[in-house]
Amino acid sequence: MAKKKTSIAKRESANKTAYAFIAPYAILFLTFILIPMAMAIILSFTNFNAIQFPKFVGFLNYINLITQDEIFMQYVLPNTVAYAIIVGPGGYCLSFLIAWVLAQLSSVPRTILALIFYSPSLCGATGVAILWKIIFSGDQTGYLNSWLIELGIINEPIIWLTNASYLLPIVIIVALWSSMGIGFLSMLAGILNADESVYEAAAIDGVTNRFQEMIYVTIPTMKPQMLFGAIMAITGAFQNGTIGVQLTGANPTPGYAAQLIVNHIEDYGFIRYEMGYAAAVSVVLLAIVYIFSNIFKKLFMEKD
Repeated sequence: MAKKKTSIAKRESANKTAYAFIAPYAILFLTFILIPMAMAIILSFTNFNAIQFPKFVGFLNYINLITQDEIFMQYVLPNTVAYAIIVGPGGYCLSFLIAWVLAQLSSVPRTILALIFYSPSLCGATGVAILWKIIFSGDQTGYLNSWLIELGIINEPIIWLTNASYLLPIVIIVALWSSMGIGFLSMLAGILNADESVYEAAAIDGVTNRFQEMIYVTIPTMKPQMLFGAIMAITGAFQNGTIGVQLTGANPTPGYAAQLIVNHIEDYGFIRYEMGYAAAVSVVLLAIVYIFSNIFKKLFMEKD
């Protein structure tokens, strides 16, 4: 009986130690994720201007979003869908392909190139915008205008960042260029830590080249990293709205050409101070991200 009590006491002590290690993360997750999420859902059913006490309005904000908000339906939602479809899967595939190519190199050049590809995600939107503003400057000093004029393609400079026809494609290009983030590193780590015996077995079974190895061995053996990269890619694609604002210096962006859901939330929440409506838009964004995250989970989650 005494031994049984001793073993129970040891387990309880181990549990306390585990809870102590989990506590910092749990506190941060509760403070910065769960509580703000719950507050956003609650505020989405109110009319709140950040000064007066919130007034309950039911589903009015959601109804207005669908039926009255022409900017959201005509510009924000189509822009966000186009941006997410290209940048999400595009950045995801690009991350995997670059990680796979780097994995074929020796250690030193692989490390250097990995840092180069990862560096844009470290710079943040401001650093990225400074570089690309120089390229897309609307006068002859802009690199792109200078090159196109020298090649005889255009006769006068194009004001790229205020032209609604070019703004969204430019934002997508910049987003793809800076999409080598944590997901890219996780994929690279997954490829480098693959079990060599699996590749040897695949070679015996008839796999003869690198492409077949990638399809039949690499991808199936690194599903956790692929899932993590997919979730990071789709979350970043839907939640990234700073590039267009940093490039143009305005929110809303000119002609709403690069206005995404995140920009719409900032517009109503921090410029117009319609917090209840902004919260409703953020809940819609949360639902969209949740749906796409579950789709990727079903694709890459291990069945066992």
